[in-house]
Amino acid sequence: MLKLDKNFFSKDTLTVAKSLVGKYLIRYINNQKITVMITETEAYIGKIDKACHAYGGKITERTKTLYSKPGTIYIYLIYGMYYCFNIITEKEGEACGVLIRSAKIIENENLISNLRYGKNFNELSNYQIKNILNGPGKLCKGLSINKSLNEKNIFEKEIFLMDNPNFNEKNIKIGKRINIDYAQEAKDFLWRFYI
Repeated sequence: MLKLDKNFFSKDTLTVAKSLVGKYLIRYINNQKITVMITETEAYIGKIDKACHAYGGKITERTKTLYSKPGTIYIYLIYGMYYCFNIITEKEGEACGVLIRSAKIIENENLISNLRYGKNFNELSNYQIKNILNGPGKLCKGLSINKSLNEKNIFEKEIFLMDNPNFNEKNIKIGKRINIDYAQEAKDFLWRFYI
């Protein structure tokens, strides 16, 4: 399996968002390896997208990371309590990125389960299993992703992505992004990719 590099993230944002579905996200926590498969992403393009934090060229202390090099990690907080994990795309200065919305556990379910719920995977209810990584805040909690990763890149030893040669892109569905009703016409953009 090949590790994804800067060239992968230098492409246009919609291509990257779709291509990330099915890829493996690897996270090391205290020398323990977690592997998940990305199952849902959303694209954000600052120049034309009213749902993007950098719409209209807006630059703040929070949004400056969006203008970074492709492959830079952008972490922000929603509702004052949940982190969201994004990866910057295209070229430096463009303010484009992909939100990683959900994933499926491949390896180390107990560590993920303890980070999410404080107990082992075999102690979880069916409801908890179904909801373990099926949202951006849940994903970040289950993989211990927080502001400490903001402005780092996705090619580090502690967090990186691998290709999945067995995944068939024909399984990817396309739809509207979630929870962005405020974004006027942008709420109807078909920029969500999922399986």
